[in-house]
Amino acid sequence: MVISLNVGTREYIGKVLDDLVRANPEQHEFHQAAREVLTSLKPVLDEHPEYVEGRVLERLVEPENIRRFDVTWVGDTGETRVNKGYRVQFNSSIGPYKGGLRFHPSVNLSIIKFLGFEQIFKNALTGLPLGGGKGGSDFDPKGKSEAEVMRFCQSFMRQLRPFIGQYIDVPAGDIGVTSRMLDWMDEEYMTLVGNGSLSSLTGKSFDHGGSNIRPEATGYGLVYFLEQMLSSRGESIGGKICTVSGAGNVAIYTIEKLYQLGAIPVTTTDSGGMIYHQEGINLETLKQIKEALPRGSLQEYAKKHSDAAYTPRDEYLEGNHPVWSVPCDVALPCATENELNIEDAITLVRNGCVAVAEGANMPCTPEAIEVFLQNRVLYGSAKATNAGGVAVSGLEMEQNRNGVVWPREEVDEKLRGIMEHIYTTASQAAARYGAPGNFVVGANAAGFIRVANAMLNGR
Repeated sequence: MVISLNVGTREYIGKVLDDLVRANPEQHEFHQAAREVLTSLKPVLDEHPEYVEGRVLERLVEPENIRRFDVTWVGDTGETRVNKGYRVQFNSSIGPYKGGLRFHPSVNLSIIKFLGFEQIFKNALTGLPLGGGKGGSDFDPKGKSEAEVMRFCQSFMRQLRPFIGQYIDVPAGDIGVTSRMLDWMDEEYMTLVGNGSLSSLTGKSFDHGGSNIRPEATGYGLVYFLEQMLSSRGESIGGKICTVSGAGNVAIYTIEKLYQLGAIPVTTTDSGGMIYHQEGINLETLKQIKEALPRGSLQEYAKKHSDAAYTPRDEYLEGNHPVWSVPCDVALPCATENELNIEDAITLVRNGCVAVAEGANMPCTPEAIEVFLQNRVLYGSAKATNAGGVAVSGLEMEQNRNGVVWPREEVDEKLRGIMEHIYTTASQAAARYGAPGNFVVGANAAGFIRVANAMLNGR
Protein backbone atom coordinates (compact mmCIF):
# COMPACT_ATOMS: atom_id res chain seq x y z
CA MET A 1 0.00 0.00 0.00
CA VAL A 2 1.29 3.47 -0.90
CA ILE A 3 1.06 6.09 1.85
CA SER A 4 -0.77 9.21 0.71
CA LEU A 5 1.58 12.19 0.57
CA ASN A 6 -1.34 14.30 1.78
CA VAL A 7 -0.63 12.89 5.22
CA GLY A 8 1.86 15.20 6.96
CA THR A 9 5.29 13.75 7.65
CA ARG A 10 4.98 14.40 11.37
CA GLU A 11 1.63 12.59 11.50
CA TYR A 12 3.07 9.70 9.49
CA ILE A 13 5.98 9.30 11.91
CA GLY A 14 3.56 9.50 14.84
CA LYS A 15 1.40 6.75 13.37
CA VAL A 16 4.40 4.45 12.87
CA LEU A 17 5.43 5.00 16.49
CA ASP A 18 1.87 4.49 17.79
CA ASP A 19 1.61 1.23 15.87
CA LEU A 20 4.98 0.14 17.22
CA VAL A 21 3.96 0.77 20.84
CA ARG A 22 0.62 -0.97 20.30
CA ALA A 23 2.36 -4.05 18.90
CA ASN A 24 5.08 -4.13 21.59
CA PRO A 25 3.47 -2.57 24.69
CA GLU A 26 6.06 -3.62 27.28
CA GLN A 27 9.22 -2.84 25.32
CA HIS A 28 9.93 0.61 26.73
CA GLU A 29 13.65 0.76 25.90
CA PHE A 30 12.88 -0.16 22.30
CA HIS A 31 10.15 2.50 22.14
CA GLN A 32 12.62 5.11 23.39
CA ALA A 33 15.27 4.18 20.83
CA ALA A 34 12.78 4.16 17.94
CA ARG A 35 11.20 7.46 18.98
CA GLU A 36 14.59 9.18 19.22
CA VAL A 37 15.48 8.13 15.66
CA LEU A 38 12.16 8.51 13.88
CA THR A 39 11.24 11.93 15.27
CA SER A 40 14.59 13.32 14.07
CA LEU A 41 13.99 12.15 10.48
CA LYS A 42 11.20 14.58 9.51
CA PRO A 43 13.42 16.79 7.30
CA VAL A 44 14.83 13.72 5.58
CA LEU A 45 11.36 12.33 4.83
CA ASP A 46 10.16 15.75 3.67
CA GLU A 47 12.90 15.75 1.06
CA HIS A 48 12.65 12.05 0.15
CA PRO A 49 9.01 11.00 -0.29
CA GLU A 50 10.23 7.74 -1.80
CA TYR A 51 11.12 6.59 1.72
CA VAL A 52 7.52 7.14 2.78
CA GLU A 53 6.13 5.50 -0.36
CA GLY A 54 8.47 2.55 0.13
CA ARG A 55 7.31 2.17 3.76
CA VAL A 56 10.90 2.22 4.93
CA LEU A 57 10.04 3.25 8.50
CA GLU A 58 7.54 0.43 9.01
CA ARG A 59 10.04 -2.08 7.69
CA LEU A 60 12.94 -0.60 9.61
CA VAL A 61 11.36 -0.92 13.06
CA GLU A 62 10.45 -4.57 12.52
CA PRO A 63 13.34 -7.04 12.96
CA GLU A 64 13.93 -9.44 10.10
CA ASN A 65 14.37 -12.31 12.59
CA ILE A 66 13.93 -12.75 16.34
CA ARG A 67 15.65 -15.84 17.77
CA ARG A 68 14.68 -16.89 21.29
CA PHE A 69 15.99 -20.00 22.99
CA ASP A 70 16.65 -21.61 26.36
CA VAL A 71 20.27 -22.11 27.43
CA THR A 72 20.63 -25.15 29.68
CA TRP A 73 23.90 -25.56 31.54
CA VAL A 74 25.28 -27.36 34.60
CA GLY A 75 26.63 -25.67 37.73
CA ASP A 76 29.68 -26.83 39.66
CA THR A 77 27.53 -28.74 42.13
CA GLY A 78 25.81 -30.68 39.35
CA GLU A 79 22.50 -28.82 39.30
CA THR A 80 20.89 -28.00 35.94
CA ARG A 81 20.25 -24.31 35.30
CA VAL A 82 18.35 -22.55 32.53
CA ASN A 83 18.69 -19.00 31.17
CA LYS A 84 16.98 -17.14 28.35
CA GLY A 85 18.94 -16.47 25.17
CA TYR A 86 18.24 -14.00 22.36
CA ARG A 87 19.51 -12.96 18.96
CA VAL A 88 17.62 -10.20 17.17
CA GLN A 89 18.67 -9.93 13.52
CA PHE A 90 17.33 -6.50 12.76
CA ASN A 91 18.44 -5.39 9.31
CA SER A 92 20.78 -6.89 6.70
CA SER A 93 20.30 -4.33 3.92
CA ILE A 94 23.97 -3.37 3.73
CA GLY A 95 25.64 -6.54 5.02
CA PRO A 96 25.55 -9.43 7.50
CA TYR A 97 24.02 -8.77 10.90
CA LYS A 98 26.65 -7.38 13.28
CA GLY A 99 26.33 -6.58 16.95
CA GLY A 100 27.39 -7.76 20.38
CA LEU A 101 26.21 -10.31 22.90
CA ARG A 102 25.27 -8.98 26.36
CA PHE A 103 25.22 -11.28 29.40
CA HIS A 104 23.49 -9.49 32.27
CA PRO A 105 20.44 -10.15 34.51
CA SER A 106 18.66 -7.11 33.01
CA VAL A 107 18.64 -8.58 29.51
CA ASN A 108 15.20 -9.05 27.96
CA LEU A 109 13.73 -8.74 24.48
CA SER A 110 13.17 -4.98 24.80
CA ILE A 111 16.83 -4.38 25.71
CA ILE A 112 18.07 -6.53 22.84
CA LYS A 113 15.72 -4.88 20.33
CA PHE A 114 16.75 -1.38 21.41
CA LEU A 115 20.43 -2.31 21.10
CA GLY A 116 19.91 -4.01 17.74
CA PHE A 117 17.96 -1.05 16.39
CA GLU A 118 20.72 1.36 17.43
CA GLN A 119 23.27 -0.95 15.83
CA ILE A 120 21.69 -0.54 12.38
CA PHE A 121 22.61 3.15 12.23
CA LYS A 122 25.91 2.85 14.06
CA ASN A 123 27.13 0.20 11.62
CA ALA A 124 25.91 2.19 8.63
CA LEU A 125 27.87 5.24 9.78
CA THR A 126 31.16 3.35 9.74
CA GLY A 127 30.93 2.99 5.95
CA LEU A 128 31.57 -0.75 6.31
CA PRO A 129 29.19 -3.37 4.84
CA LEU A 130 27.57 -4.35 8.14
CA GLY A 131 23.92 -4.84 9.03
CA GLY A 132 22.47 -4.47 12.52
CA GLY A 133 21.77 -7.10 15.17
CA LYS A 134 22.20 -7.81 18.86
CA GLY A 135 21.93 -10.74 21.24
CA GLY A 136 22.56 -11.97 24.73
CA SER A 137 21.19 -13.66 27.81
CA ASP A 138 19.97 -12.91 31.32
CA PHE A 139 22.89 -15.03 32.57
CA ASP A 140 25.05 -13.19 35.13
CA PRO A 141 28.78 -14.10 34.94
CA LYS A 142 29.44 -12.40 38.29
CA GLY A 143 29.74 -14.86 41.15
CA LYS A 144 30.20 -17.83 38.80
CA SER A 145 33.31 -19.95 38.60
CA GLU A 146 35.37 -19.93 35.43
CA ALA A 147 34.21 -23.49 34.69
CA GLU A 148 30.55 -22.47 35.05
CA VAL A 149 30.98 -19.49 32.74
CA MET A 150 32.73 -21.70 30.18
CA ARG A 151 29.95 -24.31 30.27
CA PHE A 152 27.33 -21.60 29.85
CA CYS A 153 29.19 -20.09 26.87
CA GLN A 154 29.45 -23.49 25.21
CA SER A 155 25.75 -24.18 25.71
CA PHE A 156 24.81 -20.70 24.49
CA MET A 157 26.79 -21.25 21.29
CA ARG A 158 25.14 -24.62 20.68
CA GLN A 159 21.79 -22.80 20.62
CA LEU A 160 23.06 -19.81 18.61
CA ARG A 161 25.08 -21.68 16.00
CA PRO A 162 22.27 -22.42 13.47
CA PHE A 163 21.58 -18.70 13.07
CA ILE A 164 25.07 -17.27 12.50
CA GLY A 165 27.89 -17.45 9.97
CA GLN A 166 30.61 -15.23 8.50
CA TYR A 167 28.30 -14.00 5.74
CA ILE A 168 25.05 -14.17 7.74
CA ASP A 169 25.52 -12.90 11.29
CA VAL A 170 28.76 -12.14 13.15
CA PRO A 171 28.28 -11.49 16.89
CA ALA A 172 30.83 -9.80 19.15
CA GLY A 173 31.00 -9.00 22.86
CA ASP A 174 29.10 -6.46 24.94
CA ILE A 175 28.49 -5.95 28.67
CA GLY A 176 29.37 -9.09 30.63
CA VAL A 177 31.15 -10.82 27.75
CA THR A 178 34.96 -10.91 27.77
CA SER A 179 37.37 -11.92 25.02
CA ARG A 180 38.00 -15.18 26.92
CA MET A 181 34.28 -15.96 26.82
CA LEU A 182 34.25 -15.21 23.09
CA ASP A 183 37.19 -17.60 22.69
CA TRP A 184 35.17 -20.36 24.37
CA MET A 185 32.19 -19.64 22.14
CA ASP A 186 34.42 -19.55 19.06
CA GLU A 187 36.00 -22.89 19.97
CA GLU A 188 32.54 -24.43 20.38
CA TYR A 189 31.41 -22.91 17.07
CA MET A 190 34.41 -24.40 15.26
CA THR A 191 33.74 -27.79 16.83
CA LEU A 192 30.15 -27.67 15.58
CA VAL A 193 30.79 -26.42 12.03
CA GLY A 194 34.28 -27.79 11.35
CA ASN A 195 37.67 -26.26 12.02
CA GLY A 196 38.17 -25.36 8.37
CA SER A 197 35.40 -22.77 8.58
CA LEU A 198 35.84 -19.05 9.10
CA SER A 199 35.14 -17.70 12.56
CA SER A 200 31.74 -16.08 13.04
CA LEU A 201 32.70 -14.07 16.13
CA THR A 202 34.73 -10.92 16.64
CA GLY A 203 36.27 -9.52 19.79
CA LYS A 204 38.22 -12.72 20.33
CA SER A 205 41.56 -12.60 22.14
CA PHE A 206 44.55 -11.88 19.95
CA ASP A 207 45.81 -15.48 20.17
CA HIS A 208 42.42 -16.74 18.92
CA GLY A 209 42.32 -14.56 15.81
CA GLY A 210 41.24 -11.29 17.38
CA SER A 211 42.41 -7.93 16.15
CA ASN A 212 44.87 -5.55 17.69
CA ILE A 213 43.08 -2.58 19.33
CA ARG A 214 39.73 -4.43 19.57
CA PRO A 215 39.45 -4.23 23.40
CA GLU A 216 40.40 -0.55 23.26
CA ALA A 217 38.39 0.35 20.15
CA THR A 218 35.16 1.78 21.58
CA GLY A 219 36.95 3.88 24.19
CA TYR A 220 39.65 5.08 21.82
CA GLY A 221 37.08 5.83 19.11
CA LEU A 222 34.97 7.82 21.56
CA VAL A 223 37.93 10.06 22.37
CA TYR A 224 38.85 10.47 18.69
CA PHE A 225 35.30 11.66 18.01
CA LEU A 226 35.45 13.98 21.02
CA GLU A 227 38.62 15.54 19.61
CA GLN A 228 36.74 16.39 16.41
CA MET A 229 33.82 17.88 18.34
CA LEU A 230 36.06 20.13 20.41
CA SER A 231 38.09 21.13 17.36
CA SER A 232 34.89 22.41 15.69
CA ARG A 233 34.85 25.14 18.34
CA GLY A 234 38.55 25.80 18.23
CA GLU A 235 39.26 23.87 21.43
CA SER A 236 41.67 21.02 22.14
CA ILE A 237 41.32 18.04 24.42
CA GLY A 238 44.51 18.85 26.33
CA GLY A 239 43.87 19.97 29.90
CA LYS A 240 40.14 19.22 29.82
CA ILE A 241 38.79 17.77 33.07
CA CYS A 242 36.75 14.69 32.11
CA THR A 243 34.28 12.66 34.16
CA VAL A 244 33.81 9.07 32.99
CA SER A 245 31.22 6.57 34.21
CA GLY A 246 31.61 2.80 34.01
CA ALA A 247 34.46 0.40 34.70
CA GLY A 248 34.30 -1.91 31.68
CA ASN A 249 36.48 -1.83 28.59
CA VAL A 250 34.79 1.28 27.20
CA ALA A 251 35.41 3.36 30.33
CA ILE A 252 38.89 2.02 31.05
CA TYR A 253 40.22 2.63 27.54
CA THR A 254 38.45 5.98 27.31
CA ILE A 255 40.40 7.01 30.40
CA GLU A 256 43.61 5.63 28.93
CA LYS A 257 43.29 7.56 25.67
CA LEU A 258 42.21 10.75 27.46
CA TYR A 259 45.36 10.59 29.57
CA GLN A 260 47.55 9.89 26.54
CA LEU A 261 46.17 12.96 24.76
CA GLY A 262 46.72 15.26 27.72
CA ALA A 263 43.22 15.39 29.21
CA ILE A 264 42.55 14.91 32.94
CA PRO A 265 40.18 11.96 33.54
CA VAL A 266 39.06 12.11 37.17
CA THR A 267 36.42 9.40 37.68
CA THR A 268 35.47 5.80 37.01
CA THR A 269 32.41 4.04 38.46
CA ASP A 270 30.76 0.66 38.90
CA SER A 271 27.49 -0.46 40.46
CA GLY A 272 28.99 -0.21 43.94
CA GLY A 273 30.59 3.21 43.88
CA MET A 274 33.00 5.68 42.30
CA ILE A 275 36.72 6.33 42.24
CA TYR A 276 37.40 10.07 42.19
CA HIS A 277 40.97 11.22 41.56
CA GLN A 278 40.79 14.99 41.59
CA GLU A 279 44.23 15.38 40.05
CA GLY A 280 43.62 12.79 37.32
CA ILE A 281 43.75 9.02 36.93
CA ASN A 282 47.23 8.26 35.61
CA LEU A 283 48.33 5.11 33.78
CA GLU A 284 49.74 3.46 36.90
CA THR A 285 46.46 3.92 38.77
CA LEU A 286 44.58 2.71 35.70
CA LYS A 287 46.77 -0.40 35.55
CA GLN A 288 45.87 -1.19 39.16
CA ILE A 289 42.16 -0.68 38.45
CA LYS A 290 42.40 -3.01 35.43
CA GLU A 291 43.97 -5.68 37.59
CA ALA A 292 41.03 -5.49 40.01
CA LEU A 293 38.51 -5.91 37.17
CA PRO A 294 36.46 -7.43 35.58
CA ARG A 295 35.90 -10.21 38.13
CA GLY A 296 36.39 -7.84 41.08
CA SER A 297 35.12 -4.36 41.87
CA LEU A 298 36.31 -0.82 42.41
CA GLN A 299 35.67 -1.29 46.11
CA GLU A 300 38.15 -4.16 46.17
CA TYR A 301 40.67 -1.99 44.36
CA ALA A 302 40.08 0.82 46.87
CA LYS A 303 40.59 -1.49 49.88
CA LYS A 304 43.78 -2.93 48.42
CA HIS A 305 45.33 0.47 47.70
CA SER A 306 43.86 2.57 50.51
CA ASP A 307 47.05 2.85 52.55
CA ALA A 308 49.38 3.81 49.72
CA ALA A 309 47.24 5.61 47.18
CA TYR A 310 44.54 7.58 48.91
CA THR A 311 44.42 11.14 50.20
CA PRO A 312 41.34 13.34 50.87
CA ARG A 313 41.56 14.34 47.19
CA ASP A 314 41.75 10.76 45.99
CA GLU A 315 38.81 8.76 47.24
CA TYR A 316 36.36 5.93 46.83
CA LEU A 317 32.70 6.95 47.19
CA GLU A 318 30.41 4.04 47.93
CA GLY A 319 26.77 3.68 46.91
CA ASN A 320 24.83 6.03 44.64
CA HIS A 321 27.84 7.75 43.11
CA PRO A 322 27.37 11.45 42.21
CA VAL A 323 29.60 11.24 39.14
CA TRP A 324 27.72 13.92 37.17
CA SER A 325 27.96 16.40 40.03
CA VAL A 326 31.76 16.43 39.78
CA PRO A 327 32.80 19.71 38.07
CA CYS A 328 34.15 18.96 34.61
CA ASP A 329 34.70 20.26 31.10
CA VAL A 330 33.64 17.00 29.44
CA ALA A 331 31.26 14.23 30.54
CA LEU A 332 31.57 10.74 29.05
CA PRO A 333 28.82 8.32 30.13
CA CYS A 334 30.22 4.84 29.44
CA ALA A 335 28.18 2.58 31.75
CA THR A 336 24.63 1.77 30.66
CA GLU A 337 21.38 3.09 29.19
CA ASN A 338 19.56 6.03 30.79
CA GLU A 339 22.24 6.61 33.41
CA LEU A 340 22.31 10.40 32.93
CA ASN A 341 18.99 12.15 33.53
CA ILE A 342 17.66 15.70 33.30
CA GLU A 343 18.81 16.65 36.80
CA ASP A 344 22.31 15.40 35.98
CA ALA A 345 22.27 17.38 32.73
CA ILE A 346 21.26 20.59 34.50
CA THR A 347 24.04 20.07 37.04
CA LEU A 348 26.62 19.53 34.29
CA VAL A 349 25.54 22.71 32.50
CA ARG A 350 25.68 24.74 35.72
CA ASN A 351 29.17 23.40 36.40
CA GLY A 352 30.42 24.58 33.01
CA CYS A 353 30.51 21.31 31.07
CA VAL A 354 31.12 22.09 27.38
CA ALA A 355 30.83 18.62 25.80
CA VAL A 356 29.08 15.30 26.38
CA ALA A 357 29.91 12.22 24.30
CA GLU A 358 28.25 8.84 24.81
CA GLY A 359 30.37 5.74 25.27
CA ALA A 360 27.48 3.52 26.31
CA ASN A 361 24.34 2.86 24.25
CA MET A 362 21.62 5.47 24.93
CA PRO A 363 23.05 6.56 28.31
CA CYS A 364 21.37 9.98 28.27
CA THR A 365 17.62 10.30 28.68
CA PRO A 366 15.71 12.31 26.05
CA GLU A 367 15.14 15.09 28.57
CA ALA A 368 18.88 15.28 29.34
CA ILE A 369 19.72 15.49 25.64
CA GLU A 370 17.28 18.38 25.23
CA VAL A 371 19.03 20.27 28.06
CA PHE A 372 22.39 19.85 26.32
CA LEU A 373 21.09 20.98 22.94
CA GLN A 374 19.26 24.00 24.39
CA ASN A 375 22.40 25.11 26.20
CA ARG A 376 24.73 24.62 23.22
CA VAL A 377 26.68 21.87 24.94
CA LEU A 378 28.46 19.78 22.32
CA TYR A 379 26.60 16.48 22.37
CA GLY A 380 27.70 13.32 20.56
CA SER A 381 25.10 10.54 20.38
CA ALA A 382 26.18 6.92 20.77
CA LYS A 383 25.40 5.92 17.20
CA ALA A 384 28.31 8.11 16.14
CA THR A 385 30.56 8.29 19.17
CA ASN A 386 30.77 4.64 20.26
CA ALA A 387 31.00 3.08 16.79
CA GLY A 388 34.71 2.36 17.24
CA GLY A 389 34.09 -1.13 18.59
CA VAL A 390 32.06 -2.32 15.64
CA ALA A 391 34.46 -0.55 13.27
CA VAL A 392 37.39 -2.64 14.51
CA SER A 393 35.15 -5.72 14.56
CA GLY A 394 34.64 -5.10 10.86
CA LEU A 395 38.41 -4.83 10.45
CA GLU A 396 38.80 -8.09 12.41
CA MET A 397 36.43 -9.79 9.96
CA GLU A 398 38.55 -8.56 7.07
CA GLN A 399 41.76 -9.80 8.69
CA ASN A 400 40.22 -13.22 9.42
CA ARG A 401 38.96 -13.58 5.84
CA ASN A 402 42.41 -12.79 4.43
CA GLY A 403 44.40 -14.69 7.04
CA VAL A 404 46.43 -11.64 8.04
CA VAL A 405 47.15 -9.70 11.23
CA TRP A 406 47.62 -5.94 10.98
CA PRO A 407 50.02 -4.21 13.38
CA ARG A 408 48.58 -2.28 16.30
CA GLU A 409 49.56 1.07 14.80
CA GLU A 410 47.85 0.26 11.49
CA VAL A 411 44.57 -0.72 13.16
CA ASP A 412 44.67 2.36 15.37
CA GLU A 413 45.23 4.57 12.32
CA LYS A 414 42.31 2.93 10.50
CA LEU A 415 40.12 3.38 13.61
CA ARG A 416 40.96 7.08 13.84
CA GLY A 417 40.19 7.46 10.13
CA ILE A 418 36.79 5.78 10.51
CA MET A 419 35.85 7.96 13.49
CA GLU A 420 36.86 11.10 11.60
CA HIS A 421 34.75 9.88 8.64
CA ILE A 422 31.77 9.37 10.96
CA TYR A 423 32.21 12.85 12.42
CA THR A 424 32.39 14.44 8.97
CA THR A 425 29.43 12.45 7.65
CA ALA A 426 27.22 13.23 10.65
CA SER A 427 28.27 16.88 10.73
CA GLN A 428 27.47 17.36 7.04
CA ALA A 429 24.11 15.62 7.39
CA ALA A 430 23.19 17.80 10.38
CA ALA A 431 23.92 20.94 8.36
CA ARG A 432 22.16 19.56 5.29
CA TYR A 433 18.94 18.97 7.23
CA GLY A 434 18.80 22.26 9.08
CA ALA A 435 20.43 21.34 12.39
CA PRO A 436 24.13 22.31 12.19
CA GLY A 437 26.12 20.89 15.08
CA ASN A 438 23.28 18.58 16.14
CA PHE A 439 24.70 15.06 16.09
CA VAL A 440 21.37 13.50 16.99
CA VAL A 441 19.96 14.66 13.66
CA GLY A 442 23.25 14.23 11.83
CA ALA A 443 24.01 10.67 12.92
CA ASN A 444 20.42 9.49 12.53
CA ALA A 445 19.98 11.09 9.11
CA ALA A 446 23.27 9.88 7.67
CA GLY A 447 22.85 6.32 8.94
CA PHE A 448 19.20 6.16 7.92
CA ILE A 449 19.81 7.38 4.37
CA ARG A 450 22.44 4.72 3.73
CA VAL A 451 20.19 1.94 5.04
CA ALA A 452 17.01 3.28 3.42
CA ASN A 453 18.66 3.49 0.00
CA ALA A 454 19.88 -0.08 0.33
CA MET A 455 16.40 -1.24 1.37
CA LEU A 456 14.76 0.46 -1.62
CA ASN A 457 17.41 -0.82 -4.00
CA GLY A 458 16.79 -4.36 -2.76
CA ARG A 459 20.31 -5.34 -1.81
